[in-house]
Amino acid sequence: MTPILRTTSLASSLLAITLTSFPAQAQLSDGFFDVKLTSVPVAGNVYMIRRPDGFANVGVFVGEEGVLLVDSQFQPHSEDLVAEVRKLTDVEIRFLVNTHVHPDHIGGNAPLAAEGVLIFAHDNMRVRMLERRLRFPRGNGRFLAQAPAEARPFVTYNDRLTFHFNGEEVRVLLAPPAHTDGDSFVHFPVSDVLHLGDVFRTTSYPIIDVYNGGTLAGTIEALDLAIGIAGPETKVIPGHGVDVVGRRELVEFRDMTVDITERVRALIGEGLTLDEVMRARPTAAYDAQWGQVPSWNANDFVPIVYHQLGGGSLYQP
Repeated sequence: MTPILRTTSLASSLLAITLTSFPAQAQLSDGFFDVKLTSVPVAGNVYMIRRPDGFANVGVFVGEEGVLLVDSQFQPHSEDLVAEVRKLTDVEIRFLVNTHVHPDHIGGNAPLAAEGVLIFAHDNMRVRMLERRLRFPRGNGRFLAQAPAEARPFVTYNDRLTFHFNGEEVRVLLAPPAHTDGDSFVHFPVSDVLHLGDVFRTTSYPIIDVYNGGTLAGTIEALDLAIGIAGPETKVIPGHGVDVVGRRELVEFRDMTVDITERVRALIGEGLTLDEVMRARPTAAYDAQWGQVPSWNANDFVPIVYHQLGGGSLYQP
Protein backbone atom coordinates (compact mmCIF):
# COMPACT_ATOMS: atom_id res chain seq x y z
CA MET A 1 0.00 0.00 0.00
CA THR A 2 1.41 3.36 -0.98
CA PRO A 3 1.63 6.11 1.67
CA ILE A 4 -1.51 8.12 2.25
CA LEU A 5 -0.83 11.84 2.06
CA ARG A 6 -1.66 13.93 5.09
CA THR A 7 -4.25 16.66 4.66
CA THR A 8 -3.02 19.68 6.63
CA SER A 9 -5.61 22.34 5.78
CA LEU A 10 -7.90 21.22 8.60
CA ALA A 11 -5.09 21.06 11.12
CA SER A 12 -4.26 24.73 10.62
CA SER A 13 -7.81 25.98 11.03
CA LEU A 14 -10.27 26.51 13.85
CA LEU A 15 -12.99 23.93 13.28
CA ALA A 16 -16.51 23.50 14.57
CA ILE A 17 -18.26 20.15 14.53
CA THR A 18 -22.03 20.39 14.60
CA LEU A 19 -23.10 17.13 16.20
CA THR A 20 -26.73 18.13 16.38
CA SER A 21 -28.87 21.09 15.37
CA PHE A 22 -28.81 22.06 19.05
CA PRO A 23 -26.40 25.02 19.26
CA ALA A 24 -23.70 23.27 21.35
CA GLN A 25 -20.51 22.95 19.28
CA ALA A 26 -17.14 21.40 19.91
CA GLN A 27 -14.45 23.91 18.99
CA LEU A 28 -11.22 22.33 17.84
CA SER A 29 -8.09 24.37 18.54
CA ASP A 30 -5.32 25.08 16.05
CA GLY A 31 -3.19 22.33 17.60
CA PHE A 32 -5.93 19.72 17.82
CA PHE A 33 -4.33 17.47 15.22
CA ASP A 34 -0.77 17.92 16.46
CA VAL A 35 -0.86 14.62 18.32
CA LYS A 36 0.27 11.10 17.52
CA LEU A 37 -2.01 8.11 17.32
CA THR A 38 -1.01 5.02 19.28
CA SER A 39 -2.21 1.43 19.28
CA VAL A 40 -3.10 -0.69 22.30
CA PRO A 41 -3.99 -4.41 22.38
CA VAL A 42 -7.61 -5.13 23.25
CA ALA A 43 -8.02 -8.92 23.12
CA GLY A 44 -7.34 -11.72 20.65
CA ASN A 45 -6.64 -10.27 17.22
CA VAL A 46 -8.20 -6.87 17.95
CA TYR A 47 -6.39 -3.61 18.72
CA MET A 48 -7.53 -0.05 19.36
CA ILE A 49 -5.87 2.98 17.77
CA ARG A 50 -6.48 6.14 19.75
CA ARG A 51 -5.60 9.77 20.15
CA PRO A 52 -4.15 10.76 23.55
CA ASP A 53 -7.58 12.18 24.46
CA GLY A 54 -9.48 9.09 23.29
CA PHE A 55 -11.28 11.06 20.59
CA ALA A 56 -12.90 8.70 18.02
CA ASN A 57 -11.28 5.32 18.66
CA VAL A 58 -10.51 3.01 15.74
CA GLY A 59 -10.78 -0.78 15.99
CA VAL A 60 -8.22 -2.90 14.13
CA PHE A 61 -8.75 -6.61 13.42
CA VAL A 62 -5.57 -8.27 12.09
CA GLY A 63 -4.76 -11.65 10.63
CA GLU A 64 -3.11 -13.42 7.71
CA GLU A 65 -5.97 -12.60 5.34
CA GLY A 66 -5.80 -8.88 5.94
CA VAL A 67 -6.93 -6.03 8.18
CA LEU A 68 -10.44 -4.84 8.96
CA LEU A 69 -10.80 -1.36 10.44
CA VAL A 70 -13.70 -0.03 12.47
CA ASP A 71 -13.92 3.71 11.70
CA SER A 72 -11.24 5.89 10.16
CA GLN A 73 -10.65 8.94 12.39
CA PHE A 74 -10.35 12.51 11.05
CA GLN A 75 -8.79 12.90 7.62
CA PRO A 76 -5.69 14.71 8.98
CA HIS A 77 -4.86 11.53 10.91
CA SER A 78 -5.01 9.29 7.82
CA GLU A 79 -1.27 8.91 7.44
CA ASP A 80 -0.75 8.25 11.14
CA LEU A 81 -3.60 5.73 11.17
CA VAL A 82 -1.99 3.66 8.41
CA ALA A 83 1.41 4.00 10.08
CA GLU A 84 0.04 2.58 13.33
CA VAL A 85 -1.57 -0.33 11.48
CA ARG A 86 1.80 -0.99 9.83
CA LYS A 87 3.36 -1.36 13.29
CA LEU A 88 0.92 -4.21 13.93
CA THR A 89 1.06 -6.01 10.58
CA ASP A 90 2.28 -5.76 6.98
CA VAL A 91 -0.81 -7.38 5.49
CA GLU A 92 -3.24 -5.46 3.32
CA ILE A 93 -5.90 -3.21 4.82
CA ARG A 94 -8.92 -4.68 3.05
CA PHE A 95 -12.10 -3.60 4.81
CA LEU A 96 -13.46 -0.62 6.74
CA VAL A 97 -16.70 -0.62 8.73
CA ASN A 98 -18.10 2.77 9.73
CA THR A 99 -20.10 2.86 12.96
CA HIS A 100 -21.88 6.11 12.06
CA VAL A 101 -21.76 9.23 9.95
CA HIS A 102 -19.84 11.83 11.99
CA PRO A 103 -16.64 13.24 10.47
CA ASP A 104 -14.35 12.14 13.30
CA HIS A 105 -15.25 8.54 12.40
CA ILE A 106 -15.35 8.73 8.59
CA GLY A 107 -12.73 11.38 7.86
CA GLY A 108 -10.18 8.83 6.67
CA ASN A 109 -12.63 7.06 4.35
CA ALA A 110 -11.60 8.75 1.13
CA PRO A 111 -7.81 8.24 1.52
CA LEU A 112 -8.36 4.60 2.47
CA ALA A 113 -10.77 4.03 -0.44
CA ALA A 114 -8.17 5.49 -2.78
CA GLU A 115 -5.89 2.65 -1.69
CA GLY A 116 -8.50 0.02 -2.48
CA VAL A 117 -10.10 -0.42 0.95
CA LEU A 118 -13.77 -1.46 0.72
CA ILE A 119 -16.08 0.58 2.96
CA PHE A 120 -19.12 -0.97 4.67
CA ALA A 121 -21.87 0.76 6.66
CA HIS A 122 -25.58 0.70 7.34
CA ASP A 123 -28.01 1.83 4.65
CA ASN A 124 -29.06 4.85 6.71
CA MET A 125 -25.50 6.09 7.01
CA ARG A 126 -25.09 6.25 3.26
CA VAL A 127 -28.42 8.07 2.99
CA ARG A 128 -27.20 10.63 5.53
CA MET A 129 -23.99 11.11 3.57
CA LEU A 130 -26.03 11.88 0.47
CA GLU A 131 -28.11 14.55 2.20
CA ARG A 132 -27.13 18.12 1.49
CA ARG A 133 -27.72 19.10 5.13
CA LEU A 134 -24.94 16.82 6.40
CA ARG A 135 -22.16 19.18 7.41
CA PHE A 136 -18.49 18.34 7.34
CA PRO A 137 -15.89 20.71 8.80
CA ARG A 138 -13.74 22.69 6.48
CA GLY A 139 -11.33 25.48 7.37
CA ASN A 140 -12.59 28.25 9.70
CA GLY A 141 -15.72 26.32 10.58
CA ARG A 142 -17.22 26.23 7.08
CA PHE A 143 -19.05 23.09 6.06
CA LEU A 144 -19.27 21.06 2.89
CA ALA A 145 -22.82 20.50 1.71
CA GLN A 146 -22.39 16.81 0.96
CA ALA A 147 -19.98 13.99 1.72
CA PRO A 148 -17.55 13.34 -1.17
CA ALA A 149 -18.45 10.33 -3.27
CA GLU A 150 -15.20 8.53 -2.56
CA ALA A 151 -15.88 8.60 1.21
CA ARG A 152 -19.23 6.83 0.95
CA PRO A 153 -19.77 3.15 1.77
CA PHE A 154 -19.19 0.78 -1.14
CA VAL A 155 -21.40 -1.87 0.50
CA THR A 156 -24.37 -1.24 2.80
CA TYR A 157 -26.46 -3.60 4.88
CA ASN A 158 -29.98 -3.63 6.33
CA ASP A 159 -30.00 -5.53 9.64
CA ARG A 160 -26.69 -7.37 10.00
CA LEU A 161 -23.57 -8.35 8.12
CA THR A 162 -21.00 -11.07 8.81
CA PHE A 163 -17.36 -11.21 7.67
CA HIS A 164 -15.76 -14.66 7.59
CA PHE A 165 -12.22 -13.48 7.86
CA ASN A 166 -8.92 -14.38 9.52
CA GLY A 167 -10.43 -17.57 10.90
CA GLU A 168 -13.15 -15.69 12.79
CA GLU A 169 -16.61 -14.26 12.30
CA VAL A 170 -16.94 -10.49 12.54
CA ARG A 171 -20.56 -9.53 13.15
CA VAL A 172 -21.87 -6.08 12.23
CA LEU A 173 -25.38 -5.24 13.39
CA LEU A 174 -27.68 -2.26 13.31
CA ALA A 175 -28.29 -0.67 16.70
CA PRO A 176 -31.62 0.97 17.52
CA PRO A 177 -31.62 4.69 16.57
CA ALA A 178 -29.40 6.02 19.35
CA HIS A 179 -26.49 8.36 18.58
CA THR A 180 -27.78 8.46 14.97
CA ASP A 181 -30.20 6.31 12.98
CA GLY A 182 -27.35 4.44 11.29
CA ASP A 183 -25.30 3.24 14.26
CA SER A 184 -23.47 -0.06 13.83
CA PHE A 185 -22.09 -2.31 16.54
CA VAL A 186 -19.13 -4.49 15.53
CA HIS A 187 -18.73 -7.72 17.48
CA PHE A 188 -15.71 -10.02 17.41
CA PRO A 189 -17.04 -13.12 19.24
CA VAL A 190 -13.84 -15.19 19.12
CA SER A 191 -11.62 -12.33 20.29
CA ASP A 192 -14.50 -11.33 22.64
CA VAL A 193 -14.45 -7.65 21.71
CA LEU A 194 -17.32 -5.23 21.07
CA HIS A 195 -16.88 -1.86 19.33
CA LEU A 196 -19.91 0.35 19.98
CA GLY A 197 -19.03 3.55 18.16
CA ASP A 198 -20.45 6.67 19.78
CA VAL A 199 -23.49 4.96 21.27
CA PHE A 200 -21.15 4.37 24.21
CA ARG A 201 -18.45 6.70 25.45
CA THR A 202 -16.57 7.01 28.70
CA THR A 203 -16.04 10.76 28.47
CA SER A 204 -19.47 12.40 28.62
CA TYR A 205 -23.22 12.03 28.76
CA PRO A 206 -24.76 10.33 25.71
CA ILE A 207 -24.76 12.49 22.61
CA ILE A 208 -28.09 12.07 20.85
CA ASP A 209 -27.87 13.57 17.38
CA VAL A 210 -31.54 14.10 16.55
CA TYR A 211 -30.41 15.95 13.43
CA ASN A 212 -29.24 12.58 12.09
CA GLY A 213 -31.98 10.42 13.54
CA GLY A 214 -30.73 9.74 17.07
CA THR A 215 -33.22 9.15 19.91
CA LEU A 216 -33.20 8.87 23.68
CA ALA A 217 -35.35 5.74 23.76
CA GLY A 218 -33.14 4.14 21.13
CA THR A 219 -30.04 5.00 23.14
CA ILE A 220 -31.33 3.09 26.15
CA GLU A 221 -32.48 0.21 23.93
CA ALA A 222 -29.10 0.11 22.17
CA LEU A 223 -27.22 0.03 25.47
CA ASP A 224 -29.44 -2.83 26.63
CA LEU A 225 -28.61 -4.66 23.40
CA ALA A 226 -24.88 -4.15 23.95
CA ILE A 227 -25.12 -5.35 27.55
CA GLY A 228 -26.93 -8.46 26.31
CA ILE A 229 -24.13 -9.20 23.83
CA ALA A 230 -21.27 -8.56 26.26
CA GLY A 231 -20.12 -11.38 28.47
CA PRO A 232 -18.24 -11.11 31.79
CA GLU A 233 -14.85 -10.97 30.02
CA THR A 234 -15.84 -9.00 26.92
CA LYS A 235 -13.64 -6.01 26.11
CA VAL A 236 -15.55 -2.93 24.98
CA ILE A 237 -14.08 -0.23 22.74
CA PRO A 238 -15.89 3.07 23.34
CA GLY A 239 -16.32 5.58 20.56
CA HIS A 240 -14.60 8.13 22.80
CA GLY A 241 -12.42 7.38 25.80
CA VAL A 242 -8.79 6.45 26.35
CA ASP A 243 -9.41 3.07 27.99
CA VAL A 244 -10.81 -0.23 26.86
CA VAL A 245 -13.52 -1.18 29.35
CA GLY A 246 -15.97 -4.02 30.00
CA ARG A 247 -19.57 -4.94 30.63
CA ARG A 248 -19.62 -3.31 34.07
CA GLU A 249 -18.92 0.12 32.59
CA LEU A 250 -21.65 -0.43 30.00
CA VAL A 251 -24.16 -1.16 32.74
CA GLU A 252 -23.04 1.91 34.68
CA PHE A 253 -23.49 4.13 31.61
CA ARG A 254 -26.93 2.66 30.87
CA ASP A 255 -28.07 3.04 34.48
CA MET A 256 -26.93 6.67 34.55
CA THR A 257 -28.84 7.40 31.34
CA VAL A 258 -32.01 5.71 32.62
CA ASP A 259 -31.84 7.45 36.01
CA ILE A 260 -31.50 10.91 34.48
CA THR A 261 -34.31 10.11 32.05
CA GLU A 262 -36.63 9.13 34.89
CA ARG A 263 -35.68 12.20 36.94
CA VAL A 264 -36.51 14.48 34.01
CA ARG A 265 -39.71 12.55 33.32
CA ALA A 266 -40.82 13.12 36.91
CA LEU A 267 -40.10 16.84 36.68
CA ILE A 268 -42.09 17.09 33.45
CA GLY A 269 -44.91 15.30 35.25
CA GLU A 270 -44.86 18.08 37.83
CA GLY A 271 -45.40 20.59 35.03
CA LEU A 272 -41.92 22.13 35.10
CA THR A 273 -40.63 24.08 32.13
CA LEU A 274 -37.22 23.37 30.64
CA ASP A 275 -35.69 26.29 32.53
CA GLU A 276 -37.13 24.95 35.76
CA VAL A 277 -35.87 21.46 35.01
CA MET A 278 -32.40 22.85 34.36
CA ARG A 279 -32.45 24.66 37.70
CA ALA A 280 -33.48 21.42 39.43
CA ARG A 281 -30.20 19.85 38.22
CA PRO A 282 -31.37 16.30 37.50
CA THR A 283 -27.80 15.33 36.58
CA ALA A 284 -26.20 16.63 39.78
CA ALA A 285 -25.24 13.17 41.04
CA TYR A 286 -23.39 12.44 37.79
CA ASP A 287 -21.84 15.73 36.71
CA ALA A 288 -18.49 15.07 38.36
CA GLN A 289 -18.01 11.95 36.24
CA TRP A 290 -19.92 12.62 33.04
CA GLY A 291 -20.38 16.38 32.84
CA GLN A 292 -16.83 17.69 32.52
CA VAL A 293 -16.59 17.98 28.73
CA PRO A 294 -17.22 21.66 27.90
CA SER A 295 -18.68 20.85 24.48
CA TRP A 296 -21.22 18.34 25.82
CA ASN A 297 -22.39 18.44 29.42
CA ALA A 298 -25.67 18.71 31.35
CA ASN A 299 -26.54 21.96 29.59
CA ASP A 300 -26.59 20.04 26.32
CA PHE A 301 -27.87 16.64 27.43
CA VAL A 302 -30.80 17.64 29.65
CA PRO A 303 -32.65 19.70 26.99
CA ILE A 304 -32.40 16.72 24.62
CA VAL A 305 -33.89 14.43 27.28
CA TYR A 306 -36.59 16.97 28.13
CA HIS A 307 -37.79 17.35 24.57
CA GLN A 308 -37.43 13.67 23.67
CA LEU A 309 -39.79 12.96 26.57
CA GLY A 310 -42.39 15.31 25.11
CA GLY A 311 -41.52 18.47 27.00
CA GLY A 312 -41.82 20.61 23.89
CA SER A 313 -40.34 21.19 20.46
CA LEU A 314 -36.63 22.04 20.40
CA TYR A 315 -35.66 21.64 16.75
CA GLN A 316 -36.77 23.74 13.83
CA PRO A 317 -37.58 22.03 10.49
